Amino acid sequence: MKERIQKILSSEGIVSRRKAEDLIKSGRIKVNGQQAVLGMSVSRNDLIEIDDRKVEIHKRNKVLRVLMYNKKVGEISSRKDQQDRPSVFQSLPKIKNGKWISVGRLDINTSGLMLFTNDGKLANELMHPSSNIEREYVARIHGKVKPEHIKRLLEGVDLKDGYASFSDIQAGRKGKTNQWFAMVIFEGRTREVRRLWENQGHMVSRLKRVRIGGLFLPTNLQQGNYRELTKREIKSIGPQLNFL
Repeated sequence: MKERIQKILSSEGIVSRRKAEDLIKSGRIKVNGQQAVLGMSVSRNDLIEIDDRKVEIHKRNKVLRVLMYNKKVGEISSRKDQQDRPSVFQSLPKIKNGKWISVGRLDINTSGLMLFTNDGKLANELMHPSSNIEREYVARIHGKVKPEHIKRLLEGVDLKDGYASFSDIQAGRKGKTNQWFAMVIFEGRTREVRRLWENQGHMVSRLKRVRIGGLFLPTNLQQGNYRELTKREIKSIGPQLNFL
């Protein structure tokens, strides 16, 4: 069975379809030694190379799997780095005929809900801004947060990579020098929640993601542990998406 080369590369979590198209246009993808062209159909037995390096394509169709994971502070969201810091991938189970692909990332100082799947197409769809999937965080904010700060964060502020905003902010318990807030955001840009608060002169001392779409982080899932999702739970992430 043949498929569009963009679809295969996306489903394997190698690159998104759009990125695959860019690589094809720039002549960086080869199939069986020949330069790939847009719209090309290939089989999973063909030799696919990006920048003359073989791409691992799994031969069998995979059963969709999605894990939820409760990330610990101090873990990185990539597979490894030069500082040899602990990675979230070290805590995940081994998988046959594929690999775990993270649905977005959390920075090293942020804890909470992360999703992993063996389906690159699903991962890309969930991460794309057009999916309009909410992400809810709770944070401890230092300093006195004034109503005008909340107003600006809801209306939108200009960050270095464009405008950003929260769609909802709910105040929580107060301490002497800090206060907890729950916030909802639709995007997942690098350190976006922290940068939004920093834009208003406030430091985030603790940050945890507790929800993605309709999926909440269970209170009984301890940090550093994972659980596989049921089909119903997968659908709850983004019922408007067509991935099941």
